[in-house]
Amino acid sequence: VADEDTVKRYFAKFEERFFQTCEKELLKINTFYSEKLAEAQRRFATLQNELQSSLDAQRESTPPGLRKRKTVFHLSQEERCNTHNIKDLKLAFSEFYLSLILLQNYQNLNFTGFRKILKKHDKILDTSRGADWRVVHVEVAPFYTCKKITQLISETEALVTTELEGGDRQRAMKRLRVPPLGAAQPALAWTTFRVGLYCGFFIILAISFILTGVVLMRLENIWPMVRIYRGGFLLIQFIFLLGINTYGWRQAGVNHVLIFEINPRNNLSHQHLFEIAGFLGVLWCLSILSCLYSEYIHISMQINPLILYGFMILFLINPIKTCYYKSRFWLLKLLFRVFTAPFHRVEFADFWLADQLNSLVVVLMDLEYLICFYIFELQWSNSKGLLHESKDSGDHVCHSYSYGLRAIIQCLPAWFRFIQCLRRYRDTKRAFPHLVNAGKYSTTFFVVTFAALYATHREQGHTDADMFFYLLIVFSTISSLYTLIWDLRMDWGLFDSGAGENTFLREEIVYPHKVECSHTHAHVYTHTYKHLILPHQAYYYCAILEDVILRFAWTIQISLTTMTKLNSSGDIVATVLAPLEVFRRFVWNFFRLENEHLNNCGEFRAVRDISVAPLNADDQTLLEQMMDQEDGVRNRSGKKTWKRSHSLSLRRPLLSSSQLKKDTKVLIEDTDDDAF
Repeated sequence: VADEDTVKRYFAKFEERFFQTCEKELLKINTFYSEKLAEAQRRFATLQNELQSSLDAQRESTPPGLRKRKTVFHLSQEERCNTHNIKDLKLAFSEFYLSLILLQNYQNLNFTGFRKILKKHDKILDTSRGADWRVVHVEVAPFYTCKKITQLISETEALVTTELEGGDRQRAMKRLRVPPLGAAQPALAWTTFRVGLYCGFFIILAISFILTGVVLMRLENIWPMVRIYRGGFLLIQFIFLLGINTYGWRQAGVNHVLIFEINPRNNLSHQHLFEIAGFLGVLWCLSILSCLYSEYIHISMQINPLILYGFMILFLINPIKTCYYKSRFWLLKLLFRVFTAPFHRVEFADFWLADQLNSLVVVLMDLEYLICFYIFELQWSNSKGLLHESKDSGDHVCHSYSYGLRAIIQCLPAWFRFIQCLRRYRDTKRAFPHLVNAGKYSTTFFVVTFAALYATHREQGHTDADMFFYLLIVFSTISSLYTLIWDLRMDWGLFDSGAGENTFLREEIVYPHKVECSHTHAHVYTHTYKHLILPHQAYYYCAILEDVILRFAWTIQISLTTMTKLNSSGDIVATVLAPLEVFRRFVWNFFRLENEHLNNCGEFRAVRDISVAPLNADDQTLLEQMMDQEDGVRNRSGKKTWKRSHSLSLRRPLLSSSQLKKDTKVLIEDTDDDAF
């Protein structure tokens, strides 16, 4: 048993280490706050100058004494540019205001943290030295006493109100006001009600059409109908799983709003995505039941799929400002950028959506089949047109590679990513990772080509079909290994050599797990924390195993189609594997965005980088190359350890550090200031 002097010396030594740690953290907080405040002041001055220049140019281009024109069709080119600049300035000020609110939250969060930990110190050690230290050090610290951030917020509000919104403060604050940051806000009661209602209807209707199908169609050829409706189900499944993704990102603090560069003041929550998926799911089930009971309701079976998919298309392109108008047109704009990838700079959301299309390739192929089937194979005079195939054509036209279009459709998603990688190489002049990534997607072209040649030559009884089969196996293996390694190492950032206790993963992981455990602090006292949140590596190991299995699931399809004589074996396996591939992409999304979020934290990036006069691609590439040089502004080529303890994450600061690869900042292109 230690004597009283030994215990006192131990406590004194512990307190000395404790307050040294507090001083070190206080210094880092003060330094970071000062840097961000200086950056905000510089940014505010720049925005003021840009606003003044735009307003001066607007006044010079407007003849005195003339009534202001509201139409844009008769504006000159100069006037259009001025209007465009004002629109960009509104967006830039709204993002700048968001950064000020985040910095103000940083002040409050750190002061609260010091107050609570020092209060806990005094309670445990039965002393008041923690409170005294807070008064002497924290309450006079620059990060707490400085009121310049509040002044900047007030000046920004006044400037936007008077100069950009014509004195309308209510309109200005609607543009600037930031929703509470952190976890998702509670959804409206009616939204939650509709989610439950649609999901309940979907389950009941799905059971109904499954039972009906089993009873009524034992002897019918159901595969035309399955292929026509399969794509719709995959889209509904994708939207529902994306809702789970959104919920998981919010809960774990992964700032997907920043990563996708969407408006933090107006975007879809997971509840909205569940509602859309549930509503479309109910329509999908009703359409199938209408097909099955077409003889009783006197509606032609072949009309039902056209009504369903016609409604889906109209829902997406509906120009009326209702039913998530901003989100729908944000998606349409993104799809347009994917299809026109070579002609503009590629952003994260662009190649993320193209990756999703690679997992939804069956949807595109089923859409091609639907169009072909209705043109060439459907017998409109037959009341069971979707359950009967012409004996003359069978599967030899629409469900085969015989006329080449099907292979082209199958290659389209890979082509989008391939050309995006080439465009990114053109913009950055970096062979790695962009050309190497393009090589990954090019393997899909070989796989599809040899699959088409093998299927066609086997149907025609050619002797060289076996050669194409072996080439298909070789390139499918190469493609699967290539994509698997890229998934785990590049997209997810796993198998990092500095992973520490997270074996085979990376140093920092953000998806937590609640456990009960005991924790001994400083060998002085013991406390039991219930539901302590700890990183849970098992999620990551299961995801790795799942990715390996599903990346090689094609082996099952090839085995069954070549070793069995069942004509529909290929359709059966494809119908099972397509939803599994959508599920694989759902898991992939979690870890891909986690990796991107950690990169943003390492770069201290918490808001979109808005520039009214952005650099063009060549100038930005030249600037980045200069920064990579040994004698440049800073050498960004080598590996660095970025401290993330001051990250302005929307949920909480990340406490550990990791070696990050270089991550270039994104310049926002011309966007509507209220867009999703």
